[in-house]
Amino acid sequence: MPAQTDTLLRYRPWRGTLRGPGWAALAMARSSLLLMARRRLYWGLFALVLLVFFFFFYGQYLVAWIPGQVGDSVLVAGVKVPVTNFTKFLERLNLNGTAHTFGNLFWFEGYVVVILLALAGSVLVGNDFHHGSLPFYLAKPIGRWHYVLGKCLGIGAVINLATTAPAVVLWLEAGLLNDWKTYYLDNLNLLAGVLGYGLVLTVCLSLLVVATAVWVRQTVPMVMVWMGVFVLMRMLAGWVVDGLRADPEWRLLDLWNNLYLVGMWCLQVDPATVRPQPQPAYWQAAAVVVGVCVGCCLYLRRRVQAVEVIG
Repeated sequence: MPAQTDTLLRYRPWRGTLRGPGWAALAMARSSLLLMARRRLYWGLFALVLLVFFFFFYGQYLVAWIPGQVGDSVLVAGVKVPVTNFTKFLERLNLNGTAHTFGNLFWFEGYVVVILLALAGSVLVGNDFHHGSLPFYLAKPIGRWHYVLGKCLGIGAVINLATTAPAVVLWLEAGLLNDWKTYYLDNLNLLAGVLGYGLVLTVCLSLLVVATAVWVRQTVPMVMVWMGVFVLMRMLAGWVVDGLRADPEWRLLDLWNNLYLVGMWCLQVDPATVRPQPQPAYWQAAAVVVGVCVGCCLYLRRRVQAVEVIG
């Protein structure tokens, strides 16, 4: 009788594969990226990211191409401008394929990334707490930390698309503009430094985005908190160190500068060449970054565990 019923109802045996909670985290990261892709504002911010990247991309090309292709001057708007003056600004950005090239790229891309993450945090995480969606997620066979991991993976993908991927392309271009066999073999440490810099940004900023979004939940407070952390604290640190001539340790108030210092350590840059000077030691900046990550994890542990699961 059961066999006849299965035949009549045309039941088919299960042939799928049961996935673990880790796959749910990946699916949550994918849904987070799709949610951001549906909003035009984020595409506009990514356009600014590409604008910064193309400036470095073509600037590096011009620095390598102009001296061998033109004379002592170039014609700009009918006025002859010396080549040295024309490339002076580009040379200040060290567009020559060295560690400072990638450090400057990460630094300037960061201005757009901070705005992008401040707006994305409330959409990807804050709304789950504000509208009560988190208990629905946790009622599924996934753990609380799988939820946090999924959100961090989605945010980390955005960070790497905006910073690490352009830096890798810039490294490849630098090799093509020089003796590529020698450059690629001699500068593998730069590629490792770029990946390390991206990993530091991914871990710290993704945890900070999720923790801040859990705390304030809505977009406007989220933007205000992030502007306070990355703009006001930077202005305060610069005023104390550069204006009042205080100890360089006061720059540790500037989280983005701390991430920059850790990234320059990954790129094996001499601390004396990092600008602006003076700067705290690399280990001090790394200690602040680790402290921020640990604080975010402890806060998320307390808030996420406090959510009552339905079912």
